[in-house]
Amino acid sequence: MSTLDRFSLKDKTVIITGASQGIGESIALGMAEAGANVVLAARNVDKLEIVGAKIAAIGAKFIKVKTDVQKREDIEAMVQACVAEFGKVDCLVNNAGINLVKPALSITEAEWDAVLDTNLKGYFMCCQAAGRVMIENGGGSIINNASIFGLRGFPNLAAYICSKGGVVQLTRGLAVEWARKGIRVNCVAPGYTVTEMAKRDIESNPVILEQNLRKIPMKRGCDPREISDVMVFVASDAASYITGQIIAVDGGWSAF
Repeated sequence: MSTLDRFSLKDKTVIITGASQGIGESIALGMAEAGANVVLAARNVDKLEIVGAKIAAIGAKFIKVKTDVQKREDIEAMVQACVAEFGKVDCLVNNAGINLVKPALSITEAEWDAVLDTNLKGYFMCCQAAGRVMIENGGGSIINNASIFGLRGFPNLAAYICSKGGVVQLTRGLAVEWARKGIRVNCVAPGYTVTEMAKRDIESNPVILEQNLRKIPMKRGCDPREISDVMVFVASDAASYITGQIIAVDGGWSAF
């Protein structure tokens, strides 16, 4: 196999949660361009239709599955749909997530639970469901989309930071536990990335935007494609000896 072939995802099948917009959409398009069959999973089916049309234009195979990662039955149905259509699961990208920008003293129990159930518990349940299939098939790759905030502190993000810190440790724990089963588990930790959520929560507030840019040596936000390119590499055979790693894509933020 040539070096270029090792970077290809031809004949591989990838599940992406939160694939309807932002980083998730970019990951889905990147995986498709690399040759993968793609399972688009998200709560918003209408937006999945738009992403699906873009993948169809690339010429890749795909299916759309309405999925709420807070519901185990949705997750199981997502994995079953993948196996029914493509016969296997080669890669799972846990990407679905929500944010909460709020002072810690004002966070309600319901808000805390919503963030942790989506960003951490949902990841774990997806890992369980896809992991069972991967073990039966001899292995696979799981990529958890965390955040630089899983490695660094930041004000007014207590629930979000805790969820992403949990994702970092979930990644390490599963990587060690499943390495001999042929499953690689890694984590990509984006810094400030220019998405609709970021425009709402960061760019709309000049103070928060300045707090972010001040910490980034490159002095700009990340394009979602810069995240998906790393995801494609980690999913490929070119990354076959990489597991348990937290790969920061943050413009140098974590170098401080």
